[in-house]
Amino acid sequence: MSPGPVGPNRLPDHIADRLRLPLISAPMLRVSGPDLVAAVCASGVVGAFPTANARSVDELDGWLKLLARSAQEADSPVAPWCPNLIIRQPRLADDLACLVRHEVEMVITSVGSPKPVLGPLHDVGCLVFADVATLAHAEKAAEAGTDGLVLLTAGAGGQTGRMNSFAFVRAVREFFDGPIVLAGGVTDGASLLAAQVLGCDLAYMGTKFIAADESMAADAYKDMLVASSLDDVLLTKAFTGLETNMLRPSIERAGLDPDDLDEAVTRKDAQEMYGGGRDDGARPKRWVDIWSAGHSVSGVRGRGSAGEIVEQLRADYLAARANIPA
Repeated sequence: MSPGPVGPNRLPDHIADRLRLPLISAPMLRVSGPDLVAAVCASGVVGAFPTANARSVDELDGWLKLLARSAQEADSPVAPWCPNLIIRQPRLADDLACLVRHEVEMVITSVGSPKPVLGPLHDVGCLVFADVATLAHAEKAAEAGTDGLVLLTAGAGGQTGRMNSFAFVRAVREFFDGPIVLAGGVTDGASLLAAQVLGCDLAYMGTKFIAADESMAADAYKDMLVASSLDDVLLTKAFTGLETNMLRPSIERAGLDPDDLDEAVTRKDAQEMYGGGRDDGARPKRWVDIWSAGHSVSGVRGRGSAGEIVEQLRADYLAARANIPA
């Protein structure tokens, strides 16, 4: 299935052999659901989703059963699905127990040290990747025993990193020889190949999959992505208290001025103002009314199925590989 690695193969064979591209459809709040995950996995791409997208542990259990059933009914092996555990959230213990019960193959942890979940997940043979945005956090995650690292770099959609991808990957490769995933700015097959040449084993792609037919995003959101370019992505702290890449047109659509936002807002105040703390309809809600996108938005040129997106990416990727000088 896979065209084979560029450089060392750091992924276990039981995962690598089921991939048609070295790619993860990124876990996105209010976007990644079972339909999108099943579609990308059937196309040979790892399908990730935040467990928080399921409204309850019972719903999460149902999603995992649905994905398992979909894989069993497929004509050929499908790529793994990869839940994303947000460490600092009230449901962590229950979500973790659900993933262990289903013996998931891959998990991505974020917003906190992966240490509390490594033991139970490793006990069922799960490969654990930690989402990190700084060199210090990468070192701590590696010391804790995580299997792989997701490097959140400048250009990622939503809450983003600040590091240059070239410098970040090479600095991490100085001390970490496990699988690395590049998150941020991967637009097409050529940039996916570049991530491998840089020393990564996989890459995230989120923004392009928001526009997929199977995503949970609103139609207006998908249409806005198609109409937007890199210049429409605004880095702001106003809606989360953390540096977040948001779409300027969605901010304007919500009746706000993108050039007159409160960049000194705290995380607590941002939650109160835009996170649903005031559910009176007076203010727009982040992720619901204010939408995110990464720097790769210029590469979203149309809507279509997840399978169609993957096929185009694979064609671009193989063409890029064929053009590498011997």
